[in-house]
This record gives sequence, C-alpha cells and structure tokens, in this order.
Amino acid sequence: MLIWFVILYLLISIGLGLFAASKVHSARDYVVAGRSLPLYIVIATVFATWFGSETVLGTSATFLQDGLKGIVADPFGASVCLVLVGLFFARKLYRMNLLTIGDYYRQRYGRTVELLTSLAIVASYLGWVSAQITALGLVFSLLSQGSISAHDGMLIGSAIVLVYTLFGGMWSVALTDFFQMSIIMLGMLYIAWVVSSDAGGVMHVVNHAQAAGKFEFWPALTLPDVLAFIAAWVTMMFGSIPQQDVFQRVMSAKNETTAVRGAVLGGGLYFLFAFIPIFLAYSATLIDPDMVNRLLTSDSQHILPDLILNHTPLFAQIMFFGALLSAIMSTASGTLLAPSVTFTENILKPFIGHLSDRHLLLAMRLVVVTFAIIVTSYALHANASIFHMVENAYKVTLVAAFIPLVFGLYWQRANTQGALFAIIAGTSSWILLEIFNPDGTWPPQLFGLLMSLTGMITGSLLPDFITRSRRRHAS
Repeated sequence: MLIWFVILYLLISIGLGLFAASKVHSARDYVVAGRSLPLYIVIATVFATWFGSETVLGTSATFLQDGLKGIVADPFGASVCLVLVGLFFARKLYRMNLLTIGDYYRQRYGRTVELLTSLAIVASYLGWVSAQITALGLVFSLLSQGSISAHDGMLIGSAIVLVYTLFGGMWSVALTDFFQMSIIMLGMLYIAWVVSSDAGGVMHVVNHAQAAGKFEFWPALTLPDVLAFIAAWVTMMFGSIPQQDVFQRVMSAKNETTAVRGAVLGGGLYFLFAFIPIFLAYSATLIDPDMVNRLLTSDSQHILPDLILNHTPLFAQIMFFGALLSAIMSTASGTLLAPSVTFTENILKPFIGHLSDRHLLLAMRLVVVTFAIIVTSYALHANASIFHMVENAYKVTLVAAFIPLVFGLYWQRANTQGALFAIIAGTSSWILLEIFNPDGTWPPQLFGLLMSLTGMITGSLLPDFITRSRRRHAS
C-alpha cells in the first residue's frame, strides 16, 4: 500500500512539471520563469533550495553523532545564507536583469572572470546533485524492502527528476516546489506529533538531548577548533551565495521587493523546519535505542527512515516518505537545472557564437540531460555521506566566486585584475592545502577564502600603486 501511494505522488509531481512546460516559450521562461513568480511561490522555491536529503537524512544523522556543533554548516550557515541573499544581494542583482549569475561576472569583470567563476559554479553542483540522487536511491530501496537496489533506485530517481525538469525548467521547479513544500510542512508536522507521543513528549526529548550534551554549540577555545567551526559556518553561509539555483529563485520573482522578502522569509522558514528531522532522529534514541546504536556504526542515514517504517502507522509512513521525496525532488530539480543553464549561457554559448532563442533553449535542455547523466554516474561511485557531499560542494565557490561577487557589488575600486587575483589565489591555495595538509590547523577552504580576499584587495589596488610609484620616480 505504501509503495502505491508513493507512485501516485510521483505521478502527480511529474504531471505538475509537464503542465508547467506549457508556460515555457523562451529561454528566459526556462531559466527564471519569466520573472513573474508571486511571493508565496518564491518563498516555496527558496525554502526548497535547502530542504533536501541533507536536511532530512544527513543533518539529522550528524546531530546524533556530534550535536549542534556538528551541524553549524546546515541549518545555521544555510539559513543565514538565504537571509543574507535577501538583505544584501537580491535587490542589486534583480535590477541588473540578468539571466544567470555568470552574466554578472561578465558585466562587472569581463569574459575571463565569467568563464572561471562559471566553471567553479558548475563544478560545485556535482556533489550537491549527486547527494539528492543518492538519497533517492536509498528511499526507493527502503520502500521496496530491497526489491529495488540502491543502484537501480538512483537510476529511477534521476530519470523522474530529469523528465519534468527537462521540459519545464524553472516553471516546473517553481510549481512542483510549491506543491512539495506543502507536503513537506504538513508531513513533517504530523510525523513530529506522532513520534513525540511515542518518545514521551516534546520536552522529554529536548531535555534528554540537553542532558546528553547535544546542545553544545560553540567550539572549544583552541585555535584548531575555532578555525574548524568558522570554516564549517562560512562554507555554506558564504560559499552558497554565488550559486545559480539561489540566484534563479530570487530572480524569478515578479519584482525586487518580492525577491527580497521571498529570500528572507524562505530562509527563516527553512531554519525552523530543519529542526523537525533533527527532533525526529533524536526521538529514535528513546524509542528504539538498539536500532540507533546499530545504525550509528554502519549507516546513520537509515535511522530516520527505519524509525518511521518500524514504529509508525501506515498513514504516518505515507506522510513521511511523501515529505522526504518532496524534499529530495524539489532540491534535485533546482540543482540539476542551475548548473546546466550556467554552462550553456556562460561557457558554451560564447564559444559557439550567436544562438537564436529557440536554439539556446534547445542547448539548455541537451545540457540538462548531459549533466543528469554525469551526476548520476558520480552518485553511483561516490562513498561520501549525503551531509558531507553537500557541505563539500560549496568550498569551490567559497574560494573562487564569493569575494569577486561581494566586492564587485560593494567596492567601486574592485576591477578585473583584482577578481583574477582573487580567483587564482583562493583556488590555488585551497587546492594545495587539500592535497598536502587537509587536516592541518587551517581548514583549506578558510585559508583559501582569506587568500581570495587578499588577492582581490592587492590586485585592485596594485595599478594605483604602480602609477603613484612611477609619478614619484619621474618627479
């Protein structure tokens, strides 16, 4: 019975996505939904940006092992990221009437910076989308009680997401996100109510977690611990700001005020609901401690699904897996579309030359298919956890794209040379530390961010310094 309800849900999602395809008449419709989305849909799409497999399965499992200090990246860094986008980036970028975030780098710094940052943005999505595909494989395997292997489940899941994303683009993402967010909110609230009664009540669970030390948030006052804490926070808080999926959701709003409010409200809503899976997972330690202890040593990502399958009635299972699939598919569709349109618009198109709008739309759809194949293949061979797949995805944009974006918007003296210095210094220092000293005192991505900042300031001021030196020498 459960699997049939899930199949019905999947058919509804595909139907919504294909219906949305009727609204796509141009590349702008495909990428930013014609910049026409109302506030409630923008909130839904922004919320769905983050509420994916890492929130339900990854973050909750990490909390059981490491407490609040282990999840500083998500939901803390992730939700603050969306609020920052709304307060400091949405209005300025919306007024520029861009198609992709890569277009900003071209307008501000030129073609070379556009190419380098777009490559970094596209590369960052490999782990993120793969995490969603991995989670879909896990869910289908659990629901079929092993009849569908995780391998086959990944193939099925990626095919479903590909179908409605391919044809409807951002319109499909927006409409399915709204539907899926409704399922997520209703499902998670209902499941929390069911599970809390079995665990002895909300306050009993909270008090137990507090007594177990799970609410310890701040790091020990040693340099390695403090730097690791800062690195985890800024990786998602800053590294995910220059991302095409966040940009698309905000730029799809009908006006700049809607863009700002949608990002702030969506980020706040995400922060609140991200704690429900955490609450559910910790409740499992009270309801079935033997199961939790066993899975913590094998695959902690199974704890929450196993709790629901073994300790809740059928309707609760339907609501949970409906919400879980909603979370995964809403994130997967957006993160599949984002790198594909970035690659087409900012990397492929300049090499091909002029494309008509119809041919540009066709090229975007072909790239969507290609990227889906690549990330599915990566997911099939990756061994990292869902949480770390997502967390690691933003390191490359943190060191390569964040500083040029911020300084380009807020520092008039930022120039192309500064942006190139920032990209080269940030990326090279990060890669070298990842290779030769990944576990050193300085987290590689944090050192890369500081080097990127140094490169931007040095590169932007260097021409003025040279000019002044020459004048002094001439005099």
